[in-house]
Amino acid sequence: MEISDMTIKKTRELLGKKEVSASELVSYYIANIEKENKDLNAYLSVFNDDALKQAKKIDERIEQGEEIGLLGGIPVAIKDNILVEGKIATAGSKILENYISAYDATVVSRLEAAGAIILGKTNLDEFAMGSSCEQSAFGPTKNPRDRTYVPGGSSGGSACAVAGDMAMAALGSDTGGSIRQPASFCGIVGLKPTYGRVSRFGLMAMASSLDQIGPMAKNVYDAALIFSVISGQDENDATTLPEGSFEMDDKIFSGDINGLKIGLPKEYFIEGLDDNVRGIIEKSVKDLEARGAVIKPVSLPHAANGLATYYLIMPAEVSANLARYDGIRYGYSVARENSPSQSSSGHSALRASDSMRPSVWDIFVESRSQGFGDEVRRRIILGTFALSSGYYDAYYHKAQLVRALIRQDFVDTFKNVDVLLTPTSPTLPFKLGDRMQDPLSMYLADVYTVSANLAGIPGISVNAGNVNGLPVGCQFLASFRREDLLFRVAHVYEQIVNN
Repeated sequence: MEISDMTIKKTRELLGKKEVSASELVSYYIANIEKENKDLNAYLSVFNDDALKQAKKIDERIEQGEEIGLLGGIPVAIKDNILVEGKIATAGSKILENYISAYDATVVSRLEAAGAIILGKTNLDEFAMGSSCEQSAFGPTKNPRDRTYVPGGSSGGSACAVAGDMAMAALGSDTGGSIRQPASFCGIVGLKPTYGRVSRFGLMAMASSLDQIGPMAKNVYDAALIFSVISGQDENDATTLPEGSFEMDDKIFSGDINGLKIGLPKEYFIEGLDDNVRGIIEKSVKDLEARGAVIKPVSLPHAANGLATYYLIMPAEVSANLARYDGIRYGYSVARENSPSQSSSGHSALRASDSMRPSVWDIFVESRSQGFGDEVRRRIILGTFALSSGYYDAYYHKAQLVRALIRQDFVDTFKNVDVLLTPTSPTLPFKLGDRMQDPLSMYLADVYTVSANLAGIPGISVNAGNVNGLPVGCQFLASFRREDLLFRVAHVYEQIVNN
């Protein structure tokens, strides 16, 4: 079997039989990265030597008959807003281009404890703010299915790495669809877990009440396996849920959805949905019904307010979270950039007079102006305005009230159905550059995904087919902590599409 066709499940089997080695796997992916990444720009940094050393250790443990862990020998990629100790973590921003992580994110520690091998850090829209992976300070990522199109965002680098055969799986983060939408655009599987089931310790915060780390993989089983490794309560993250761990159970993947109630929210099938996407999703409904699912029309009355609510709450939290990048403590600073050269004794070779030194305020303003890109600055300004005196009640507080209504819509709906089925994105992938000058049209790419983050429920995107070679994603949503239902129906759906 070709490595490009191997899933995590199959790879674990072959490693156990010694029909493939961890070193072979890592060498294969490193070679692909060296060949493709210059054009695709999926990775911002690659850990060749470290990955090969870790692979050698895994092979030695296999030879000695030792346990290698649930993900032993599996090469994975990590989105570059998730910390890996001793490695640069840029979040796709100039302001952090030289920042080196002092510790591992909890998800990274758990992956490594399970034997996974980290290949490198992947590109993203700056601070995860974008829907196309074009907002990175280090250049856009391309869609490996068609390199003239975007891979989606913000986890576009992770999606590209998996779809482009440069990693067996990857981690992304999802604040309003940033795992599911690029998974849809690149034709892979992406899971946004229930809020609090995966630790955010070591994730660079964008919007703390919305962010969640999740897996991106070739198939549903692989995504579930990674989720089982990274899920669970963490003492370093007070928002993680007690008893939040997910346990793999083969019953979930039995292929039986007979009697499963699938709801179709009418608000997701209105004007603005691309006809090609609509056609594929409608076929999906019929296919699932033929497998025994019970299809029920449902309504989420406040869904239409989801995007507006999200784009008030998210920028407000961005404004607060990004205040720490001040040009003083760490990260890019105009004071350091413009400092005089240092002599061998460690003192300035040429010192400006005190009267010419910039004030702390000047450093703060100029460092942020030069260090942040346009989209980040836009969201900081919007968020600061929404939180400002005289506008807090009119905007941010009102958005939180609507958020509660959106959450209640889902609670009420899941009393009558097991899962919801929707398109992941209202459109096919769009061309590179098409929406860069129109932020509002870019924001609309998240219209079907943001509500899950506002409500804190889990969602998964699975490839539904292709239109002229461009992937289309189908999204399933479930109630709190019901990822098992998502995996159950998504696995069956995956088999339908692949057969």
